[in-house]
Amino acid sequence: MMGAAALDLSPGAGVVLDEVEWLVERQEPHLGRVQLVRGDGERQRVSFRFLVNHPQCRPSSRTAAEGANRGRQLASWSDVKPEKRPLMEQRFAHLMEVNCGFRSGDPFRPGPGEPRPEYDPESTTLGERRTAKATELAALRPEEAKLLLGVATVGVRTLERWEKRRRKYGIVGCADHRWLRLSGGHPSVSEEVREAIFAVRAETQQHRSRVSARTREIMIRRYVRETFEKEDEKRDGEDGEGEKPQREKIEIPSYHTLLRVWKEWFGPGGARPKYERSAELPTKNGHVLVTRPGQVVALDTTILPVMVRENVFGDPVTVHLTLALDVYTHSICAFRLTLVSDSSVDVAMVLRDVMLPLPMREEWGEDMEWPYPGLPAAMVSEFAGYEVAGLPFFTPETVTSDHGSVYRNHHLVDVQEAMGCRILPARVLRPQDKAAVERVFGGIRSLVFEKLPGYTGVDVADRGADPEGDAVLTMAQMEHFIATWVVKVWQNRRLGEFAPCWDPGGDHSPNTLFAASFDQEGFDLDIPSPETYYRFLPEHHVKRIYRRGVKVKGLWYDAELLHTPERNSARGGRYKKQWVIHREPRDRRVVYFQDPDTHEWHELRWTGLPPKGEMPAFGDARVEELLTRVREAGLKPRSDADLVPILLEMLGAVDPVEKWPSQLSKSQRVQHAREITQARAAAADRPKQPTAPDEPPRLSAVAASDAEPPWRERAREATESLDTHRRRRREAATSSRRPSAPAPLGSSRRSRNLFVIADDDEGADDPAPQPTQET
Repeated sequence: MMGAAALDLSPGAGVVLDEVEWLVERQEPHLGRVQLVRGDGERQRVSFRFLVNHPQCRPSSRTAAEGANRGRQLASWSDVKPEKRPLMEQRFAHLMEVNCGFRSGDPFRPGPGEPRPEYDPESTTLGERRTAKATELAALRPEEAKLLLGVATVGVRTLERWEKRRRKYGIVGCADHRWLRLSGGHPSVSEEVREAIFAVRAETQQHRSRVSARTREIMIRRYVRETFEKEDEKRDGEDGEGEKPQREKIEIPSYHTLLRVWKEWFGPGGARPKYERSAELPTKNGHVLVTRPGQVVALDTTILPVMVRENVFGDPVTVHLTLALDVYTHSICAFRLTLVSDSSVDVAMVLRDVMLPLPMREEWGEDMEWPYPGLPAAMVSEFAGYEVAGLPFFTPETVTSDHGSVYRNHHLVDVQEAMGCRILPARVLRPQDKAAVERVFGGIRSLVFEKLPGYTGVDVADRGADPEGDAVLTMAQMEHFIATWVVKVWQNRRLGEFAPCWDPGGDHSPNTLFAASFDQEGFDLDIPSPETYYRFLPEHHVKRIYRRGVKVKGLWYDAELLHTPERNSARGGRYKKQWVIHREPRDRRVVYFQDPDTHEWHELRWTGLPPKGEMPAFGDARVEELLTRVREAGLKPRSDADLVPILLEMLGAVDPVEKWPSQLSKSQRVQHAREITQARAAAADRPKQPTAPDEPPRLSAVAASDAEPPWRERAREATESLDTHRRRRREAATSSRRPSAPAPLGSSRRSRNLFVIADDDEGADDPAPQPTQET
């Protein structure tokens, strides 16, 4: 299975195979094959596995965005309003009971009295169960049915329609189309009302203090009455005492319509749309009995008690360790090391790693491959596309964490809801809710970290004389060491007091418990598609596309794809008529946009980037510093290209390369190292896409070579980008004038430090200096 990006192999669907479009003629599910037909009549029969694992196979754009979804981006969980989600979940539960007899959809998690006799799949057919469900819902009063399901009556045809949409779109298919209908205009807003709205906006924006929406409604009605209706009465009085024609009264929309129009035209008057969602999370009530893997995954972040050296300047730094632990098997499903502190996107990528199988590394042997019986390693490797290490992977059902700001972030909450997870935060002052993950941190400390050089101890009183000087492992080496230890040691280590309740005295490890769950409940081989990377990035809702592109967090991004004629957003729901742009906080050089017609993901470049070449990566912190500096200086750049010199100056391009480590303070070096580390992590998480030979190089973090230090490479990229930017501006300024004069004498010497002795390898490549005549 391919998760959210599964191919549509229903009869009539289109499939592009090796850049050739085929149509599905018929399916042979009992043989695992499908019959394809081409436009010229040629036919071929292939297997499902062949299509799923073929690198050049994708859905056709003619069928991937057909029907109601053509010309609009696919609806997601966040598009459904919070008050409508319980109705959608109730519809989904009824459909699951019709399909398999269990409202949860899982026979291994039956509810009280399930399956009921009329829904038992062993004694009834699907049509009988569907008829029984229609009879059951028809017994409800119309008021009750509308309160529970959103409709007054539900028949067999309605259940069939819900089931068809659920199979195609998932749980969102159970939502009513009126909740996510196409956004359109407002016919009730006439020209007179439109003039009144703009007049009231000009009055309240320029002269008056902030007023409520009710006051604005009264002002609009007063403007229409005094401007248009009184003029008509005055004109009728001047015409004489004759018979007056009956004039139609100007219809003014209701308060709610005016409020909606005001927000669509001028935006909300209070906080930004992304801050409107409440940050309150559901509280935990009662005790949760964990009985299977993936039921509860605990997330937590702690400071790594070992000083490591960052990979750029080699300074000893403190890093943060984020851990995802399966509470049932005590398997360390995923972890990440982040320089300084983690962010919501780092934790989101940890959840993504939980769903993905861990690939084997070059140094790992056969004893670290996929060891679980019942599911051959060859099958897992075939679905994943690479050799898989012995670490569990699954889609978590419940995620529990503490009340840290990174876990209560709106972005992370949206990611967990998009995954279908339940959010179960730990209770305040109740450490037993996260006792498992806290115990794992203590176990790793005593088993591994205490034996490594640079160990800092439990607290400051236990710290050694110079742990910074003892640090020898780099951040990359520490990450590889922890990954090796987790797969080879921790997953095969005896649990002891954490043995399962059904065998408290047995010798069990995380691997054996996970293998035992195969026999009890089976395993769902569901590997998410690479596109989940884009969906896990923060969303930005843009109302319109300008000639400059779209503006995201203070910077402008553009591409030719955005300037297609008559491109308008057709999204409905909460953010109707708005475009969704996904931002990578770790690398702000590009943002990502999903084409509503083909549903393919495209990069939108920052308008300040040079046309060709590479530019150093920079994140959200650097952008905020840049905009603050520009605002404090009173600058008003006409385009983002004017921000490039200031940004490159902040990146250190004005200093000679040889003086970087000595002139920068430690905090500045850590900031540069964090940007480079985050850019490399973003490049590693980003799906690999093939590039054409004539395309410019992708905007990704380039790995540092063995001969050149990373900080020197970053300074060289900054210097080259600044030279390219200056050359482009100079050519644009002198294009209408005479040809530019040659460079002044001695300019090459002034661009570098004359007191720095060149390296031997650099001197070997340079031409021999020409003798000069002394005066």
